[in-house]
Amino acid sequence: MCLVIASTGFLFLLRDLRKGRRDPALVALAFTYLCSAISYAVSITWVWVKIDQTTGITNASVPLAQCFVILVFALQAIVLAHWSRPLPEARRRARGLLIAAAVVIVAMITLFTLLTPATTRPVDFSTYYAHDPYYQAYVLLYFGTYTVAEVYLARSCWKYARTATRPAIKHGLRLVSIGALITLGYSGIRISAIIGAEVGFSVAHLNEFAWACGDIGATMTQIGYFLPVIAMRSHAARDWAAGHYRYARLHPLWQALSANDPSIVMDQPPLQRRELLARRPINFHLLRHHVEIRDGLRNLRPYLSPAALSEAESRRRREGLKGLDFQAAVTADQIRHALILNRQNRPVSTPAEYADAELTPTLTTPAEELLHLGRVASHFTAPPPETPSDSPSHSTVSGVRT
Repeated sequence: MCLVIASTGFLFLLRDLRKGRRDPALVALAFTYLCSAISYAVSITWVWVKIDQTTGITNASVPLAQCFVILVFALQAIVLAHWSRPLPEARRRARGLLIAAAVVIVAMITLFTLLTPATTRPVDFSTYYAHDPYYQAYVLLYFGTYTVAEVYLARSCWKYARTATRPAIKHGLRLVSIGALITLGYSGIRISAIIGAEVGFSVAHLNEFAWACGDIGATMTQIGYFLPVIAMRSHAARDWAAGHYRYARLHPLWQALSANDPSIVMDQPPLQRRELLARRPINFHLLRHHVEIRDGLRNLRPYLSPAALSEAESRRRREGLKGLDFQAAVTADQIRHALILNRQNRPVSTPAEYADAELTPTLTTPAEELLHLGRVASHFTAPPPETPSDSPSHSTVSGVRT
């Protein structure tokens, strides 16, 4: 289960690496999951035995897995540094952490080469060799580093969680902190085994509990680091979906206005279906639609008939529309009628204002404008290719809602 979680985390972040993104925190987090997955993979019994057979080194999985765990600790601290500190300071700390991890790894490998393990011990290696002085030094180095790293993670994550503004980061950091505290049960039991070998007591009966503490704590830590990433991806997915939805709503209105006056179009937009299949965002083209629709509406002002405005207001009131929906629906009817008059080249002597003229200045952000234009577009029906009359009647001022 731990291997699956770690592997999934790496594969989930692999897309960022393949696209060439170099956010240091995301890169460090991706390799955190990769190193964690490798440490779990080589600890599986049949993999452990296979590595021994392939390398000819008995219990080679021990330093291999634990060296990757040391890298996990360093990378987790690097992620925290980039999340909480300015980039130059985070980079200096990252270099220091990687150098410290390299020193510990070299020392661990050196001590392991001094051991003379006789048999493959994929389950109880740590307790079986607890009396070996080189292994005692190895364990004290590894689990001492392990304990210091977990205490640092628990303390730092709880501290940063207090100041985090996003709930996903706050909850994620607290989960990391709790997971780090649980893993202390693992390192504590392993260190106790060394002490017990000298003093005269055994903790062999706690071996399964030690593994449980290590695995449960590590899993909670992985999930905790992953929560902000999931939240970020979910937010991006919502933005992607919302952008395409708004674009689809605006497109019929944009098509009618751009067909009426092609000069408002800067670049022809791509087919939305193609962008959807490619999973590309459409924000730029949505922004262009917004700007070009506004340009098209400005160009239609000489064709805004007061009679069409009055007729549309009366009919929309009879339909029971009120407030923003009423203004949007009347504006949509005005646009349709103005397109007909423009096609006939028949400007009115005294143009009316758009029904939403008083509302428009209050829309202070692009998001608010897009929301309102979406309402207008939802009530808009394009006129037929040829309209013989410019009369503001039912046949020329559409009341159909799409």
